[in-house]
Amino acid sequence: MFAVVRTGGKQYRVAAGDKIAVEKLAGEAGETITLGDVLLAGDGGEVKDAKGVVVSAEIIAQAKSEKVIVFKKRRRHNYRRKNGHRQQLTLLRITAVGAEQKKAAPKKEAAETPAADAPAKKAPAKKAAAASAAE
Repeated sequence: MFAVVRTGGKQYRVAAGDKIAVEKLAGEAGETITLGDVLLAGDGGEVKDAKGVVVSAEIIAQAKSEKVIVFKKRRRHNYRRKNGHRQQLTLLRITAVGAEQKKAAPKKEAAETPAADAPAKKAPAKKAAAASAAE
């Protein structure tokens, strides 16, 4: 099964076992994260609905990409500027692509809710008191 996920303003086609480099995500090496913004899912040549599909990944490392040199020059004006930039990346290993498991909601008992036991306040009494004070 594969999925197309969006992270860091880019889209990636991933499957279980793939390794990808994405823009920096919060987390330490070894942590498991979920990529929730799934745009498309499929199995083989079949395209499925991406609703409810979750992609889980393990952070391999936090790294930097290769250096990009930015050089500006205006000829005959003695103007030269040189800058370098290294983008921070997160290396991910996709562990699973599949349907989200729904958790059972905890049952609420009537005895646990304090709002049901407390008497309701009367709003019209406040209005009447405010009207008599205004006179």
